[in-house]
Amino acid sequence: MANRKVIITCAVTGAIHTPSMTPHLPITQQQIADAAVEAAEAGAAIVHLHARNPETGMPDQTPALFEPILQSVHARSDCVLNITTGGSPFMTVEERLRPVSVFKPEVASLNMGSMNFGLYPMLNRFKEFQHAWERPYLEGSKDRIFKNTFADIEHILETCAGQGTRFEIECYDIGHLYTLAHFADRGLIKPPFFIQSVFGLLGGIGAHPEDVVHMKRTADRLFGTDFHWSVLGAGRNQMPIAAMSVVMGGNVRVGLEDSIWIAAGKLAESSAQQVTKVRQIIEAAGLEIATADEARSTLALKGRDKVNFESR
Repeated sequence: MANRKVIITCAVTGAIHTPSMTPHLPITQQQIADAAVEAAEAGAAIVHLHARNPETGMPDQTPALFEPILQSVHARSDCVLNITTGGSPFMTVEERLRPVSVFKPEVASLNMGSMNFGLYPMLNRFKEFQHAWERPYLEGSKDRIFKNTFADIEHILETCAGQGTRFEIECYDIGHLYTLAHFADRGLIKPPFFIQSVFGLLGGIGAHPEDVVHMKRTADRLFGTDFHWSVLGAGRNQMPIAAMSVVMGGNVRVGLEDSIWIAAGKLAESSAQQVTKVRQIIEAAGLEIATADEARSTLALKGRDKVNFESR
């Protein structure tokens, strides 16, 4: 275990939190690019990227919004860039997939199923909003499904098959692991799988230690040595879940997409601050963090010279 290196993924803005929840959420392309570089400098080997409308802060999958982010980070850092195919539940699968289709990143995220995505409890904490879309966005999650059907997943896998993009496979519940096994059995996705188990979002698996163990045990049974495991704890669960993964032999994901907190009741000032904190947990356990190139080797990625950021 002493020689194992832990891969840190950092998600710097996401689509869950709104601009009114924290003044530290990066919104503009420059802010997102700077946050990504800072997270990489703090120790993140992989940076997971969304884009937002710079005026309203709404999630936006327009390739033109991603392009300056990708080019800026690519020029300033050797970190692995991971583009979302999640976008937001208001988008079609084609809209969500467009940036990955255009820019052909080393990694893209892929949710392994449709699910209830309950954000509305956040209204108990946040009362005032800057933009007209924010409150309805949260309220509407009571009756909204994030759609990723078998047909959607198949379409994403087949679209990316020829471009060498691999996946951060986001599994919000046990059934998502079986969905991954289904597509692996069909040969549409090949190992090594990078499984990102997500805990503590309303609609998915909980954040109890037994939930974490159950996820890992099921993945072990289904995939044996063909996967690398990482965890994402939502909200206040971020660091406790990360610590569990570290001692269980896994990797970690942090960032303002997943939690806007650094301690109880205290807002994180940046995603890099969260990377620094989880790095301290890793190093306190006697382990080291993986570099970007070590993550590329572990996950069998195609390399930063085979993306389509600079050629456009």
